[in-house]
Amino acid sequence: MLLKVPLDIVPPEDLPETINALLASMGNINDTVKSRNIVLLSLWDLLRARRNNEYRNFVLNAAMVIPISKSLVSGARFLTGKKVVRYMPFNFIVSLLTILEGKEYPLYLLGGKSQILKKSEKNIHSTFPRLKIVGRCEGNIRKQQEGAVMEAIRKSSPSLLLAGKGIRGGELWIARNSNRLNSGFRLWCSDLFEVLAEKKRRPSNAVFDKGLESIGFCMKNPFKFFRIFPYFRYKLLLLLYKIFKRGGH
Repeated sequence: MLLKVPLDIVPPEDLPETINALLASMGNINDTVKSRNIVLLSLWDLLRARRNNEYRNFVLNAAMVIPISKSLVSGARFLTGKKVVRYMPFNFIVSLLTILEGKEYPLYLLGGKSQILKKSEKNIHSTFPRLKIVGRCEGNIRKQQEGAVMEAIRKSSPSLLLAGKGIRGGELWIARNSNRLNSGFRLWCSDLFEVLAEKKRRPSNAVFDKGLESIGFCMKNPFKFFRIFPYFRYKLLLLLYKIFKRGGH
């Protein structure tokens, strides 16, 4: 727990075993929503989980909460002494797809614009030819269409619902509709389909390893420079928790 928000520590060498164990449990009659959703957690997501009850419950009930911000790694080390493993979102998803391909599991794509989604599907199929893509739906779903989309997802029974930008409510769409979907994994990543379709570049591994990827995001959107204020708030919270010896709880 980091500032009352859970983080999972999953080294890369343990990821296949962890994913396969969770997949195996999904057919269990006692399976719950907790064993389905995967959250890629940034620093801003952690702060959001502390102030937004709906998002907090989504994170608390996730099967896996994967840290993607270097600040979470350093914060966990400072506060708890634990070594947290951080993943680049794109690399984590590639690892996940590789694991699923090994057993020819089915995949459903949801989000993005039509042409970007088609290009993403084509690139996934060429890179992971044994993955079964059982359906796709672009993100611009009207309210009255959502029931039909969820029925299509449920009937196709994907082991992974991969969702991206464009769906109403973003990541919270998954949280709000978990009980209406099938029992496979669900994962949301905002720019995933743009990266898969080669319409947007992801940060290099070197930049990501140094924790400098936010600089590029700020250059594209100057308003993100104002995130310096919640960043200082995060540092202050860590210090207060350390002083009062509260650990991450």
